[in-house]
Amino acid sequence: MTRSPHRVQLTTGYLLHHHPWRDSSRILEVFTREHGRLTVFARGVRGPSARLAPVLQSFQLLLLSWSGRGEAPQLTGAERAHTCAVLPRECLLACFYLNELLMRLTTRHDPLPELFDNYHATLEALRGGAPLAPALRVFEKRLLELLGYALNLATEAHSGAPLAPHGWYQFRPALGFVAVPRETAGALAGDSLVNLAQENLSGARVLEDARRVLQAALGVCLEGRPLSTRAVAKSVLRKAAR
Repeated sequence: MTRSPHRVQLTTGYLLHHHPWRDSSRILEVFTREHGRLTVFARGVRGPSARLAPVLQSFQLLLLSWSGRGEAPQLTGAERAHTCAVLPRECLLACFYLNELLMRLTTRHDPLPELFDNYHATLEALRGGAPLAPALRVFEKRLLELLGYALNLATEAHSGAPLAPHGWYQFRPALGFVAVPRETAGALAGDSLVNLAQENLSGARVLEDARRVLQAALGVCLEGRPLSTRAVAKSVLRKAAR
């Protein structure tokens, strides 16, 4: 007796990445609240007459339907969950960076509803005009937490004493935060770490320390693999400097 194909109807999700497949189709990487990240084949979605082409856009909350068993089912329908405001132009590269983090650090078919909600909330905040840098740092912090790599922003690694706002620390990925003299190269202000723990990110020093810590922690998770979006961002900065 033949088993019926596995069908999913109108589940919420976002398009993270896509690339052409054959003449008029695409292979989609989508991130859904109920099913996690997965690959979906979308037939006939390229070209001027493709009905779903305007729908399948990044950063738009979608209702996705697919059918089929195995690693890559076939898309059977897609529609926008609601009309979303356009992201500010200056946020686009950063949002592709979020997509790349999700692509690199999540496992296929592993539902992570809290992470999906965090991603959705970050996009909505940026649409509403939230400052870009704090929004990115909070997303990165929560991403590490939800993947099981949370930073210990409460205590010093050796002594177990609470991190002191007036102290100075060095981040060691395999250990945590170690107290160091203020003059130590690259020392992190305790106040920055306390504020990062509270997700209260304002001020140049706090933001810079948070960026350095989170970049180091994510680098461990990425196992040294470079991110394409970071390379693009550096190239843009170099061109702007000229």
